[in-house]
Amino acid sequence: MDVLDPLRYYRDALAKAQYDESRLKRSDRLYVVVKLVLFLLLVVLSATVVRYAPHDAWMLVLVLAVLVAAFVLHERTLKQLGRCGQRLRYYRQGVARMEDRWVGTGQSGEEFVHSDHLYARDLDVFGAGGLFELVSIAKTSAGREALAAWLMAPVRVKYVQERQEAVKELALLYAFREETALAGGEMEGGIRSERLVGWSDGEPVVARWFAFVVAPLLAVLWLASVVFTLMGTKGALEFLIGISLVNYSVSYLCSKRMFPEADKVEEAAHELPLLAAVMELMEQEEFSAEMLQKLQAGLTTDGVRASQALKRLHRRMQWLESRHNMFVKVLDAFMFWTPVCLGFLDVWRARYGKNVEKWLLAAGDVEALHALACYAWEHPENTYPEFVTVGPLFVAEGLKHPLLPRGRAVTNDVRLDKEQQLMMLSGPNMAGKSTLLRAIGLNAVLAQAGAPVCATKLRMSELLVAASICVLDSLQGGLSRFYAEIQRLKQMQDLAEHGPKVLFLLDELLSGTNSKDRRTGTEAMVRSLLKHGAVGIVTTHDLALTEIVEQLEGKAANYHFEDHYIDGELVFDYRLVAGVAQTTNALKLMRAVGLDVEVG
Repeated sequence: MDVLDPLRYYRDALAKAQYDESRLKRSDRLYVVVKLVLFLLLVVLSATVVRYAPHDAWMLVLVLAVLVAAFVLHERTLKQLGRCGQRLRYYRQGVARMEDRWVGTGQSGEEFVHSDHLYARDLDVFGAGGLFELVSIAKTSAGREALAAWLMAPVRVKYVQERQEAVKELALLYAFREETALAGGEMEGGIRSERLVGWSDGEPVVARWFAFVVAPLLAVLWLASVVFTLMGTKGALEFLIGISLVNYSVSYLCSKRMFPEADKVEEAAHELPLLAAVMELMEQEEFSAEMLQKLQAGLTTDGVRASQALKRLHRRMQWLESRHNMFVKVLDAFMFWTPVCLGFLDVWRARYGKNVEKWLLAAGDVEALHALACYAWEHPENTYPEFVTVGPLFVAEGLKHPLLPRGRAVTNDVRLDKEQQLMMLSGPNMAGKSTLLRAIGLNAVLAQAGAPVCATKLRMSELLVAASICVLDSLQGGLSRFYAEIQRLKQMQDLAEHGPKVLFLLDELLSGTNSKDRRTGTEAMVRSLLKHGAVGIVTTHDLALTEIVEQLEGKAANYHFEDHYIDGELVFDYRLVAGVAQTTNALKLMRAVGLDVEVG
């Protein structure tokens, strides 16, 4: 299969997986028939042998052995079929992404959206059809949290370059990426990292002297009394009644504290095999990128690998979870199954608990890098940006929107630096102004996460993206859209004054007020941002605002998008042109939908 052509690779792999699924389904049906025939044969032989030929009982053993073998082989086939189903979903999702049919099929990341974030909602980072859905293939919550954090905040150039190096290496390790994506079987998203970390930092629930001395002793005494009672030993029944009362009383007292704790433990670590599988793959791979080597080294503590430790925890968790079995539940009151299991979990926590948060962070970073690497591999036409330490700077050639289908996205060149800090962008409705803002913002976000960008070339410095594109009002919060917008502007101003250089993206600024206040407020806001070294774009329909450029002493320039009215239809080319827009189309659009706006 051609790994240099992602779409062809996915299609070839999908075809092979479909063939394997068809073959395994035939085997599945065959095993069902074989098991049914062998079972009926066993029933007939049993009746025949018992009645007519007891000396041929060995035949029953032989048929039973074959039936057991059929069950074992069938179970193996079912596991292979489940694995094949995973591969099919993985390849179908890959084909969907490559063919731009991915919207609504992945992880939206809505849980990471905060109304006060500077750009997450405005740039469509999260939600259906958002950047997170396109990029994320993480299976653990730790991976999703890490990726979301990288997409929501810039980091120093040094760390971006480390991520780039790691992403470039992982992009070529397609076999490792595929194994990581399929790790843990059907389990997905069950790990709640904050709960697991909270449990690992907690205090022991059961005293060791009770879990490993008193409880086992009382359990042995109770079990022995049951055995002696069944044997008819004199006085055994009275002792059984007494020890049962003692054990039940002790269990009742313990249950008030231990049973809720047991529920928390099970909830915190419900799907540990997934995390262990991801870590084991990471531990076994050989890397050259510095970041990957650091993450790999962090998964070994005192000679013990994180995957090994988590597998031990999972085994102990399985013993604890067996307390829900009806038989064990009855005996638990007299044999202290839950306290003893919690005691063993406390021993594990005492030895490894302090490392759990570090392991989870490492696993999350690995999955985030893996997701970015998959995105990079699936977009070979994209380029890695060049970062500079002196800014502000955002200079792009052939920039396009990363969420638009490849065939529809239009490229533009953008320059924002010390000489041209502001681009005032005018133009008619639907011409592409908001789309360009999002294209700039999303590519800046991708770049600082360590991924390649949708441009032929991009040079940029560390920039804090801040946008006001779709700021919403809040009925519950009692905020109008205008007030919510000026609060966002205050956030930007504060960050520009005290933080890193800001890349501001302002769409139809202060549209909720009159034209005079709008002009005054926009100019004051822009001057304040430029004064503190920010760069960015302001879009407008109000051509009067384009006059602000003349007042900014060469730090700004006017650009616009055009439309053309051809054969009764509006046509847009979405190409950025220097200068102020000369046309408007609001009335034309209103007439096009049937509104009566004829001027008398």
